[in-house]
Amino acid sequence: MSIEENVQTVKDFFAAIGRGDREGLLALVANDIEWIIPGEDWPLAGTHRGRAGLTNLLETASKAMETSAEPREYVAQGNRVLVIGFATGKVKATNKTFEDHWAWAITIRDGKVKNIREYIDTQALARASEMRADSAP
Repeated sequence: MSIEENVQTVKDFFAAIGRGDREGLLALVANDIEWIIPGEDWPLAGTHRGRAGLTNLLETASKAMETSAEPREYVAQGNRVLVIGFATGKVKATNKTFEDHWAWAITIRDGKVKNIREYIDTQALARASEMRADSAP
């Protein structure tokens, strides 16, 4: 696949996420997708494998937070697409908002998203997830 086709696949992937189109999203990913979110002691952190792992990640994310991501720049070489973006959102358990400047390194294989490695503002998300001792959840 060409670099332009790989970038389009990634743009289609983000569009499906933005629409909440899980079926469209699953059609764009490899059966053995691997999505890595750094961190620990956070519900979304870890390595999520396969379509079942992706589905579980999306369900966990929708229960834990409201978020809106805006990809702003695509940089591609070969089968890799780096996406630089910005997100805003709210952690539901704390009702705290966050702003997140992020970058995702995405690998495309045979026209499908094979691997995602997120680089996110973990401090912003940790702050938004913090529960105060004197407040109820």
